[in-house]
Amino acid sequence: MHSFCKSLIRGVVVAGFVGAWLTAPGTASAATPQQAAAKAPAAHATGEFAGKDTCLGCHEDKGNALKDGPHGRAFNPKAPISAQGCESCHGAGKEHAEAGGDKTKITIIGKLSPQRASELCTTCHDRTKHALWGGSQHDQRNVGCTSCHSVHSPKGPKQLKAATETALCAGCHKNITNKQTRFNHMPVREGKLSCSSCHNVHGSANVKLLKVGTSVNQSCVSCHAEKRGPFLWEHGPVVENCSSCHDPHGTNNDRMLVAKQPFLCQRCHVTSRHPPTIYDNFLFKTSSSANKMYGRACAVCHQTLHGSNAPTGKAFLR
Repeated sequence: MHSFCKSLIRGVVVAGFVGAWLTAPGTASAATPQQAAAKAPAAHATGEFAGKDTCLGCHEDKGNALKDGPHGRAFNPKAPISAQGCESCHGAGKEHAEAGGDKTKITIIGKLSPQRASELCTTCHDRTKHALWGGSQHDQRNVGCTSCHSVHSPKGPKQLKAATETALCAGCHKNITNKQTRFNHMPVREGKLSCSSCHNVHGSANVKLLKVGTSVNQSCVSCHAEKRGPFLWEHGPVVENCSSCHDPHGTNNDRMLVAKQPFLCQRCHVTSRHPPTIYDNFLFKTSSSANKMYGRACAVCHQTLHGSNAPTGKAFLR
């Protein structure tokens, strides 16, 4: 027999053995996303299922609320309602129903610890923006999915427990959200941005749960592209961190600066040709080099503080 024919027959035989092994009972095999989604809810269910109609016989109000959310969209094969219905999340409920509603026979998600409830939710919500939930800042601080979301009684979009994202975040981050009432602020209270415009509360590879990049600067320049470097002449604080000079949530100073000019600049530039501090007031009258007067700011002359590509731009002059 020709060597090519022998190789072909050997390949067919090997493929047959491999196929038989992969389809044997108890052998793991690759599953489609739809199959995985259908199997995921059953991973935490024990016993026999009662069926959605049985659940709604007593919990009709919960079922009506479920219809308005993404969990109740039967056309979506990944939605719990298209798998085992209510029991996709609460576990098999036949014993619960037969026991007259015994709460010890069913999983009550609201009674679970935040970490345990999150483990339940992440059986499905484990991709895209939820992929880094495990070990995130919120996860480490005893904040879980049910701390912010409610499937059956939401008050805001995305099944939030508050009317808006800002109101929800203010429950813990009051000192941050209060900055939105200051003179210069991010346009959150006007509705043009929200907390999730910059932060991914479900986990991020960046600091402070920022959505983009791996540093504060990379997050900022994703919108403020004109400030993106590298420049021929770079300003040290700008390269280090935008928040060295700016408070991204809001301040009462121009351009959301953390302090007024020239006092902001004088935090670093205390030895220069200009009067280094406000206590050198006598230099205003006695020194010809004292050209920093009241009512002016460093940026009047140094207008390219974020970086300059001009050959003579060492001093970031206009």
